[in-house]
Amino acid sequence: MKDLKSRVALVTGGSRGIGAAVAIALAGAGCDVAVNYRERADAADGVCREITGMRRKAIAIQADVSVAADVKRMIGEVERQLGGIDILVNNAAIAHPRKLEEITETEWDEVLTVNLKSVFLVTQAVIGGMRQRKWGRIINLSSVAAQTGGAVGAHYAASKAGIIGLTHSCAAAFVKDGITVNAIAPALIETDMVTSNPNATPALIPMGHFGSVDDVASVAVMLAMNDYMTGQTLSVNGGWYMS
Repeated sequence: MKDLKSRVALVTGGSRGIGAAVAIALAGAGCDVAVNYRERADAADGVCREITGMRRKAIAIQADVSVAADVKRMIGEVERQLGGIDILVNNAAIAHPRKLEEITETEWDEVLTVNLKSVFLVTQAVIGGMRQRKWGRIINLSSVAAQTGGAVGAHYAASKAGIIGLTHSCAAAFVKDGITVNAIAPALIETDMVTSNPNATPALIPMGHFGSVDDVASVAVMLAMNDYMTGQTLSVNGGWYMS
């Protein structure tokens, strides 16, 4: 396990929920952190204030990570203000609970673009610098939906399953470059996304309760510190899916 002091981390969708908890936990482990957001500037600024209160550097940066031009601008700004990105946490996602027959083509495309294409775009944008420095950590937020179907819908489950496949491909491609790529698959963590979903109830979880964002954030920090895990999916799910 390695010290993360002065490493630079980028957390997409970092203004609230799991993303905010991961950003704060990485700062607690010594990282300077770029907090990406799409719409919630005030929330992202609040996360940054908490991080700077821990005597780490933090910037809030607006970008739609499903748009290549926004990603390029974001990466450039992070590099100018904080330095090369050592740790990438691909967390940005949306969820629209729907039955299969209710999902429109537009909704399908939107969920796959925001949840899966964004992981590809941001990973592609940071990998050159990581390879040059011979060190990097990429942590992708998947979901129990990739493993069980979940409680949102086929579009969400497909996007999160795609993340696991992308994680495997990238892990194999970058393993000789000092870069690890892993996924975390949470289930029913107590966030706005979960509590606003009428299909998501603690009854689905063998432990009988929702998880906390800190349950996920602690795993992200572990993966950032670990030198010998790559290509893995770590389940944080209260026993819903066992591997």
